[in-house]
Amino acid sequence: MNIPKKIELIEVGPRDGLQNEPKAISTASKKELIRQLADAGFSRMETAAFVSPKWVPQMADADEISQFCNDLGITYIALTPNLKALERAIQANVPQIAVFIGASSTFNQKNINKTTDESLLETEKMFRLAKEQGIFTRAYVSMSFACPYQGNVSFEELNYVCRRFVELGADEIDIGDTNGYANPKIVYDRFARLKDLYPDTVFVGHFHDTRKMALANTLAAMQAGIDKFDSSIGGLGGCPFSPGATGNLATEEVALMLSEMGVETGLKLEEISKIVPFAKSLSSRLQPV
Repeated sequence: MNIPKKIELIEVGPRDGLQNEPKAISTASKKELIRQLADAGFSRMETAAFVSPKWVPQMADADEISQFCNDLGITYIALTPNLKALERAIQANVPQIAVFIGASSTFNQKNINKTTDESLLETEKMFRLAKEQGIFTRAYVSMSFACPYQGNVSFEELNYVCRRFVELGADEIDIGDTNGYANPKIVYDRFARLKDLYPDTVFVGHFHDTRKMALANTLAAMQAGIDKFDSSIGGLGGCPFSPGATGNLATEEVALMLSEMGVETGLKLEEISKIVPFAKSLSSRLQPV
């Protein structure tokens, strides 16, 4: 079994975990969650999204959250789905940004009313501007395994987007099981093929737990050589643009699994377990433990 000595867990709860909550969450509560996660040892977090409050009202406080993260002195990622969002992130002094495109053309057309090629064209401008500003760029590939609209997503569709992100110079490419329909076999196969095609590219695994396979899929990706994974405290989350998708890979579960396997994460398990009830209390879908 391929067991790496160290794994980086990137906490996405403050953004991906909370973005789809139907009831408003106070900015103060989000700040407290971020502070607690920083104290637990996270070196990177995804904390904000510069999106229209009309479509994702939970992220309306992106500027204030970014300022808080800057004051806290942590490394954080903000989602910037378009050029206007990137310009806002630059003004807010965000150190790392994330762009996203679906491997599924159907998903892109239904959710952003653009084809994959049209989306990639706008992304080129964003990469150019981000690099001019010296900003670390994460590239999400959503629906990397299956799509709620078209069903299975082929490796060719996934690779089409990945290859362009590699050409554009993405600092890391995040492969998303956005609706949680991947299984360990396809996860291993796809990551192994991507690692073979792009040996110098940093890949990240992003799994949802819709069918309770997130931990198994994480282990499968580890076997393919992946050592960076997104996770969300309390399993918070669910893509607002993916019908039926439930929460993310739970931070406390994957951190425990890796600890039991002797893998270093730099995280404090006792502190993480203390955060879970507070994180779940912010969700109208989950009950505190």
